[in-house]
Amino acid sequence: MDAVPETIVRPFFVAANCSTLDESLENLVELARTSDGRAELASKNMLTTTLKLCQSLSYTSSGGTLLLALKLIRNLCAGELRNQNSFIEQNGVDIVSDIISAKEVVNDLNYGMIRMGLQVLANVSLAGREHQIVIWNRVYSLEFVDIAKLRRKETCDPLCMIVYACIEENQELLDQLCSDHALPLLVEIVYTALAVGLGENWLKLILTKACIEESYFTPLFSKLQHENSESSSPQMHTYTQAQSFLLSILSEMINEQLEHITLSKVFAFDVFKILKTTLGVLNCVSRPESGLPTSSPDVNAVGYSLCIIRDICASDGHVDIIDSLLSLGLIQMLIDLLRDLEPPTIIRKTLNRAENQDSTTYSGKLCPYKGFRSDIVAVIGNCAYKRKQVQDEIRDRNGILLMLQQCVTDDENPFLREWGIWGVRNLLEGNLENQNVVSELEIQGSVNLPELATLGLKVDVDQQTRRAKLVNTTG
Repeated sequence: MDAVPETIVRPFFVAANCSTLDESLENLVELARTSDGRAELASKNMLTTTLKLCQSLSYTSSGGTLLLALKLIRNLCAGELRNQNSFIEQNGVDIVSDIISAKEVVNDLNYGMIRMGLQVLANVSLAGREHQIVIWNRVYSLEFVDIAKLRRKETCDPLCMIVYACIEENQELLDQLCSDHALPLLVEIVYTALAVGLGENWLKLILTKACIEESYFTPLFSKLQHENSESSSPQMHTYTQAQSFLLSILSEMINEQLEHITLSKVFAFDVFKILKTTLGVLNCVSRPESGLPTSSPDVNAVGYSLCIIRDICASDGHVDIIDSLLSLGLIQMLIDLLRDLEPPTIIRKTLNRAENQDSTTYSGKLCPYKGFRSDIVAVIGNCAYKRKQVQDEIRDRNGILLMLQQCVTDDENPFLREWGIWGVRNLLEGNLENQNVVSELEIQGSVNLPELATLGLKVDVDQQTRRAKLVNTTG
């Protein structure tokens, strides 16, 4: 135990009415759990005294006492502005940062000490812009990159809380975070979340701000291009697990919060490029065993990109972005992709029954994950909603019959029938030309399917091409 000056320890004995330092700290930690207790200790200037105590203690000989002191500071700064101000005025940011970033603490993997110090800074960061700037200047020095590399939830979560508090309403600090200088901090945070999962939502909020609302998706995505050195698997894909993990988080936030997010057009375009690039190199040789996420980062990149575009195209608040995606050839790409897939399961089974065969080999690509076809149909259906130019484009590309084929149940694509019905409805609504195409379909050797009865449709087998199509039976 370090020899601490009497002038520093005496206030603890008096405030806690105890005769030992550790016992005094423990009692004061409990007292500081309440707002009245924090106010009482603020009037006694205990925050300044505790910071002086921290400077008098060494980690190697007084680690337990130092941890109690940090815990007291954390509680004192939990919503008490006088203590938060004192912390800044008394150089608390540097004092606490020096402790938790010290080589002996980091190398010793003392997660409890580091977590406590980060919680101190997180509580102070909630006091306002001036406090955040002082804290950020220390975080920006990149000493905290080593902390981000610890791959622990208990250290990653408060670190993310600090970062988000600083950038939430400060564009300058967000720009600094995503600069070449500080981006390694965010990269290591993503790697940690990939390795150990997310305990709280702070990282999701950071990534929403930086990647979805602002234009920093591609810089971060590019930094994740190379597999982390801790990964045991060689890089054999176009994209990495870290990149697909980033897309999964952004897909989740788009799905849950799109109406509350200001969407960046740059982000939408970048996701479209990823989808187009990955589709060009993806070649699945076996049927999918699961939905997202899969073991393949390339498949995940396709799936999450598709889901992001699906949800963007379902929003009424981003018409200009949707129109821009359409101008890039989104519908043509998806129609061609859908046409290249083998028929849905139920149509394959229907063809087998019609030809009295146990199985038949069909040309066409396999879905890379369960739900892939449904996601394609969903994007097309969302784009066709009250957009005559999309309705007409799908007709001009002979896509109406193709969309009708999707109005069936499918083992590999949950909710395909529902998305198919939604898409056909949007294709026909207010478009007489499309309605005429459906009504003019000729019935030739049809096979009844109960799943289509409510739609007034039947599956027809073309005797020459042996391809199936759905036709209208009510016209």
